[in-house]
Amino acid sequence: MREFDELVIKAQEDERIHERLITDNEFFIIKMASKVTSKYITKNDDEWSIALNAFNEAIRNYKIEKGSFYSLAELVIKRRIIDYIRKESRSKNEISVDSYVFQGNSQFDEEDEKINYEIVKKLSETSIESSAKLEIEEVTEKLNLYGFSFHDLIKVSPKSEKTKYTCAKAVAYIIKNEIVYNELIECGKLPIKNIEKNIKVPRKVLERHRKYIIAAVVIMSGDYPHLASYMRFIRRELT
Repeated sequence: MREFDELVIKAQEDERIHERLITDNEFFIIKMASKVTSKYITKNDDEWSIALNAFNEAIRNYKIEKGSFYSLAELVIKRRIIDYIRKESRSKNEISVDSYVFQGNSQFDEEDEKINYEIVKKLSETSIESSAKLEIEEVTEKLNLYGFSFHDLIKVSPKSEKTKYTCAKAVAYIIKNEIVYNELIECGKLPIKNIEKNIKVPRKVLERHRKYIIAAVVIMSGDYPHLASYMRFIRRELT
């Protein structure tokens, strides 16, 4: 595998090797494009051109010390196609939802769980061309590494304003502190002791809303504008 990675480095300077890489990896490019869009892609589709350009971009930017080239290529293809779908979706009707999933609403406390379920269900069943659904799928992949999914947020989102602000404070602290952020990413666990000590928030709140805080960090530190738009309390704390 490292021999192939070294070939990619050579392709950055040799056009013939570059062209050969494209030809030899057409199936990989189509497979990745099809995976992101959940439909079979051919060379007649716009997604093929986007995926091909993304593969070329990955070749140009690849550094061998960063790991496998295929991992980078898959990531770049996925990002570029998602960007394309988001752009296309802006000209189409997007679903309209309230922000109960992440913020709750004190006027509907008794119905929160039912409302949240309907919102998540509606988002998840939207057309594949919805940027919201693509964001949810990508975030869910990341949250799986922490042992839960996007749908688990239905029951763990804070309800009271006081708790929302406390969680927002914790999220902002993690994102703004590289060491703490890296500890979360590398260990896969919320650094509760560190947060409790440095920003004086109740341990009980951190433990109860651990999943929500981790999900908010993933969303606010990534490229998920649709989901981030619902996190008003956290956006306010970050700015």
